[in-house]
Amino acid sequence: MADNSIVHIKNVTKKYEDKLVLHDINFDIAQGDFIAFVGESGGGKSTLLRLIAGLELPTSGEIVVNGELVQGLSQVTRVMFQDDRLLPWMTVLDNLSFQSRDKKARQRAQELLDLVQLNDFADHFPNQLSGGQKQRVALARALMSSPQLLLLDEPLGALDALTRIRMQELIAAIVDREQLTTILITHDVREAAKMADYVVAIKHGTTGLKVTGQRGRDDEVAMMQVANQVQDFILAD
Repeated sequence: MADNSIVHIKNVTKKYEDKLVLHDINFDIAQGDFIAFVGESGGGKSTLLRLIAGLELPTSGEIVVNGELVQGLSQVTRVMFQDDRLLPWMTVLDNLSFQSRDKKARQRAQELLDLVQLNDFADHFPNQLSGGQKQRVALARALMSSPQLLLLDEPLGALDALTRIRMQELIAAIVDREQLTTILITHDVREAAKMADYVVAIKHGTTGLKVTGQRGRDDEVAMMQVANQVQDFILAD
């Protein structure tokens, strides 16, 4: 394991009864890196994220996050899912701060609403928000505990194209500002190439290709080259 690794994955396998979903996963993620995992549906991307999050345990092998063996949910890790999972009977502010209603928590919640550009929506309920606004709240909620590792499980998959681009830019800016180590699960190879330091293709249940992404660069040609390389690898027989 590298000295600066916040995530260390060693010989991880995951089975569901007789179905082998992941095998021979070995990977290190350095502090501050933005990694995108891509692959076809059912290829094990989200399963890998759930293992890293501690929502499930591997059949064999080990995952270490921040120096601790993952055996359940970790205080240093937070997940943002494709569905916002907001509590409909609570306001936006309460959805962020309900686990700790003290003044400090509400102040942190308000700061995060400012960060995701929803400072005027603190007293709104989820049914008064657009899909993109709900995902901004979900992002703010994931940041409430100041995690060291942010896991993004296809959080933009249900958004329209323009809203998706805005959310990509917002997430990128916040990840940079908060200096977060981030793992993105996505079907969109362009999104992966644009946002990540490294793009990792999962194929046949294991990691195959790892290429350098275009995080922080404004080079459309280079981004498309990365996206095409990853896509060709995934689609090849």
